[in-house]
Amino acid sequence: MAKNTDVKIKKNPVDEVYDVLKEKGVGVYYKDLIMKVIDNLNLPVRSMSAAISEIYTQMNMDSRFHYAGDGVWDLVEWMPPEVKRRTRVSSGENGSASKASRRKETLFESIQE
Repeated sequence: MAKNTDVKIKKNPVDEVYDVLKEKGVGVYYKDLIMKVIDNLNLPVRSMSAAISEIYTQMNMDSRFHYAGDGVWDLVEWMPPEVKRRTRVSSGENGSASKASRRKETLFESIQE
């Protein structure tokens, strides 16, 4: 039985976003990044705004990417470990975490006395 070698595996656009960022080595403005992905994968586009919106939403949900501000996206793996931890704590958890930390410090001080 002969194998069909003409079958092309369609690459996920978000994986292509990762590859483009990895290749560039620096953060990229989201619209430029998405246009590059659409071009690289020769994606059929009926509505450019819908295509941008779809890929942008997928990037937003993927933990490999970090929004650096001003429309620029980069990779989480480029961030120092202490920054990674801080960005994952939500504002609601931050207050309770600081209370727990203060309580631990108080208990630790009382044990040392």
